[in-house]
Amino acid sequence: MKKYLTILIFLFSFNAIYSHCQVPCGIYDDAMRIVILQEDFKTIKKAMKEINSLSTMKDGQSLNQLNRWVTTKDQHSTNIQRVVSDYFMTQRVKEKNSHYIDQLKYLHQILVYAMKSKQSVDEKNVNNGLKYIEDFSKVYFDEHGLEHLRKMSE
Repeated sequence: MKKYLTILIFLFSFNAIYSHCQVPCGIYDDAMRIVILQEDFKTIKKAMKEINSLSTMKDGQSLNQLNRWVTTKDQHSTNIQRVVSDYFMTQRVKEKNSHYIDQLKYLHQILVYAMKSKQSVDEKNVNNGLKYIEDFSKVYFDEHGLEHLRKMSE
């Protein structure tokens, strides 16, 4: 019984870490989420560099580290996908906004480049993802009159 309870607690806490409540609670920190998305893409870029470096080595330790960097890259890509879809697309972006179509277009591109970052070690996917985060931030924060928050995330 303790084992099942432990698993349930872990699952609920894991979900709380990666997604925002859908009550809705009314507590949002959009600028923080933008910074997290940027940090995730930067971590992916670091992982790509390490993967390229370690892939030339054949010793066990290097292969172990290579595997860990691939896992890290995939986890951060998944985190981007969750924040974009579970937070921004389902909770924060509203159809009544004048930049609604642009916001969806940019969020979709962020999702695409997160997926492509999982599939490759091409840093252009990270750079494109970061560009679309910046594009999204401009129209999103301007729409909400929160230009000062966008500047905090730069």
